[in-house]
Amino acid sequence: MNVEETELPGLGVRKDFVTASGRRIGVVEHREGETELFVSTWDDPDTCQASIPLTADEAATLGNLLGGQHLAMRLAEDHKELPGIVTRQFSIKSSSPFANQPMGKAQIRTRSGVSIVALMREGEVIPSPSPEDVLHPGDLLVAVGTQEGLDLAAAIFRNG
Repeated sequence: MNVEETELPGLGVRKDFVTASGRRIGVVEHREGETELFVSTWDDPDTCQASIPLTADEAATLGNLLGGQHLAMRLAEDHKELPGIVTRQFSIKSSSPFANQPMGKAQIRTRSGVSIVALMREGEVIPSPSPEDVLHPGDLLVAVGTQEGLDLAAAIFRNG
């Protein structure tokens, strides 16, 4: 994918790309630190159809969701020939009893048989996170296991 960067004098940097359907989508990273997501109109790539200001947390969460989806799809493809093995993503909510706690405190592998294969935070992937890695609200976990195990893991992350 070809990402174009354009300096916006006095404003910041625009980073965007053209989708397969012909739409231009990207972000403007303002000099003051704000991020703005935008989508161009169909007929003019320089005319904005939608613009959504994002806080740093929102931008990180969006990056996690998009990156996590790609990672989960690749893992699902890798496991498609293994009957009964499923890949799922879990988002750590601020209401989770494991938010701001080491991941090992949840004992997910022991309690559900599920393996956490990656942790995504602020657009960065942490492969094979350790039990000492602290979970933060907005983190996205990529897990592999049986459907039943993944359902149980989801309940554990929600309720303890």
